[in-house]
This record gives sequence, structure tokens and C-alpha cells, in this order.
Amino acid sequence: MLEPLRQGLPPLDPAAVSSAASCALPARYEAVREARQFTRRTLDQWDMGDRFDDVCLVVSELVTNALRHALPANTPRVPEQNPPVRLHLMRWTERLVCAVRDPSHDSPIAREAEDDFSAESGRGLFLVDSFADSWGWHPLAGTLGGKVVWALFRLQPQIAE
Repeated sequence: MLEPLRQGLPPLDPAAVSSAASCALPARYEAVREARQFTRRTLDQWDMGDRFDDVCLVVSELVTNALRHALPANTPRVPEQNPPVRLHLMRWTERLVCAVRDPSHDSPIAREAEDDFSAESGRGLFLVDSFADSWGWHPLAGTLGGKVVWALFRLQPQIAE
């Protein structure tokens, strides 16, 4: 069990965001593919296609974890009016944050590195930790409830030509 973690996430002034996009994801596993497609389109629009591989892997893992572990077992896996998972991509001058919101209050659980590497699942947060510059999570307050799991990517400053 991980304690809520904001360390490593620099102060992010919402007013200073240069670009932001989000999409609602339904409670079905096809939503992982939809999240990857949304990420591809968004990064292409932001002229950041060169970061797609790393960012897409992290987005895939965060969305998969939300669908697999953060939804109650009785959540219908069909399209619904209020999709329970939401992907947010936010870009500042020198950083990109991917955040996945889900309705669970449970903390993400990272398996130890020495766990069974022949297992077909269970390494998602290890991969997030390996590909992102930092990651963490925090509970949501108020009417939203649930939590946000985020990953931060540092970006190279744009050099004027």
C-alpha cells in the first residue's frame, strides 16, 4: 500500500498550463486502446509525437490499472452514461503530466521488483516508475471522490531557431 504521494510533482499552476486535454473512458477493456488513440492524437497536435512511445506505455498501464483494480467487480463492462475513468493530459513548458482519475479510494499497490517476472501481469507500476520521471497518486475530495494516479515526464525546453 502506498501513502498518498505528491512528492516529485512540482507545483502545477492550472493557469500556467500551455495545453490540456482529457477524455472519459468507459468501464471496458477496449478503453485502453481508446486511451492510446487519444494520447496519439493529442501528442501529435502538440507536436510531441516523439514522446509517444514512453507516454503511451504509461497511459496504457495507468488506464489498465484503473479498469482492473479501481472499479467494483459489479461495474458493467458496457457503455454507460457516466464513464468512471478519465484520462487527463496536461502540458507545461518543461513537463507533461498524464493523470488517470478513477472512483476508488484504495491506494495503488506496487509489487516488489523481485516478484515473479514470469507472471503475465502485475508489473504496471514498475513500468510507470521506469518510464516516467516521477509518479504518484492522491485522493480526490468533494463531490468527485476517488483518486488520481499521475505520471510526470520532463520535457526539453523548446529552442527557438
